[in-house]
Amino acid sequence: MTSPEPLLIDVRSPGEYAGGYLDGAVNLPLDQLQAGIARVAPDLGQPIVLYCASGGRSGMGCMLLQQMGYRQVSNGGGIGMLAMSSQRPVRRL
Repeated sequence: MTSPEPLLIDVRSPGEYAGGYLDGAVNLPLDQLQAGIARVAPDLGQPIVLYCASGGRSGMGCMLLQQMGYRQVSNGGGIGMLAMSSQRPVRRL
């Protein structure tokens, strides 16, 4: 059995997201993460990768989600490094 594809969540602002985001990512800014996470990831076991511009906000988001009971959360770091390591294209709105 293969593990499910992780859900990519961009925790940057909508303006930053519009300027470039990873293909397939959902924009859920850090200040809205707690209120909006159940809408995009209702399963606490869903693999989730958070990213931002440099890794700071995504790190805070990871801690928040872990405190909320999410079990498979990882910090993807900044969009540039994650785009290279995941080989996902960067899209623009």
